[in-house]
Order: sequence, then C-alpha cells, then structure tokens
Amino acid sequence: MKTIYLSSAYLAPVEYYAKLVAYDKIFIEQHDHYVKQTYRNRCTIAAPDGELALSIPTVKPDTLKCPLKDIRISDHGNWRHLHWNALSSAYNHTPFEYYRDDFQPFYEKKYEFLVDFNEELCHLVCSLIDIQPDMERTTSFQSSFAPNEDDFRERIHPKKNYKEEDPDFIVRPYYQVFQERLGFLPNLSIVDLLFNMGPES
Repeated sequence: MKTIYLSSAYLAPVEYYAKLVAYDKIFIEQHDHYVKQTYRNRCTIAAPDGELALSIPTVKPDTLKCPLKDIRISDHGNWRHLHWNALSSAYNHTPFEYYRDDFQPFYEKKYEFLVDFNEELCHLVCSLIDIQPDMERTTSFQSSFAPNEDDFRERIHPKKNYKEEDPDFIVRPYYQVFQERLGFLPNLSIVDLLFNMGPES
C-alpha cells in the first residue's frame, strides 16, 4: 500500500490530483507551520494575459509558528468576489457554465478556517472528475517516513520546478482556452483542466 503526505491546497494543481489517483492512502497535513506563497492559499489559472495567481488572504496568526489547522480566512480585500470574477471571466467560453452552480457557494459562504475551505473544495473537485481517493487529515506532525510513504508536503510548490521535484509527473497537454495566444500552460489549477475539458478531465 502506497501512502503520500500532501499539504492542504486551494484548488491545487493537476500534479496534486495526479497524486490523489496514484496513491492508496493520502494524508493531508494540518499540523505543519503555515507558510505564505504556497498552494495552501493560492492557485494558478490561465487568464487572457497568462498565468494568474489567486491568493486567499489569511488572518495574521498571533505566533510565528501557527499550525495550518488554526489559520483563519480573512475577509480582507473582497477576495471572494475577485476570485469568482476571475474564474468566471477566464473560463467564460468553456464548460464552466456546467460547474458554476457547484463552485459558486464556495465564494458566497464564509468559511472560518482555510483547511475546511480547501478540504470541501477538494471533495467537490474529486466528485466532478470522478475519483475517490482515500484521504484523511493528519493527527500530528510526522517528520520520518516508512519506505512506502512519500512526503510531498513541500514538493508541490508554486516556487519549485515540478520537473525536478517530481519526475514521475508527466504533463499531458489538453485544450486550453487561451492556448493560441499563450501556448500550453502546464500544471495549472485542477479547475483549468476541469473547466476546459469537462467530463473528459
């Protein structure tokens, strides 16, 4: 049985979902220290001018080393409205219409904790792309791993090159709405694949 440890992630990249399919058991880390500028609170989509990072603002924790499970979502900057508009405009000419009603509640309801928001979004995406990963949250922070366990908590990261970090992940190009202008953009958020390819995802 193959096990993988992943960070919590907001509309994670395709690579992350490839791991959900490839492993028998998935642990989502919630006891790691929260780090900014990771997929924990940001995703990358294709916009008309290229890659666009959408970040969820978080409430600044009282301590420097705050576990992710305690990180609260901030209402700062009207982010729900901005993210929803960005998704709606970027994927206006795709099968996005079929998924609008599934995703819209996430940008209307106020979630208190980032891990809860990420987890519920992840469950929705899994159901829409028809995968049933065996996932659960960690109960403590683990720093050593058995031979059949892989630690990808910091390897799937917007600042790292997925080709170097994860040579097993092979990108398969698919149709993207701005492809003629931008070329194919690999390893964007899973919603880029879903909204462009629909049930074929």
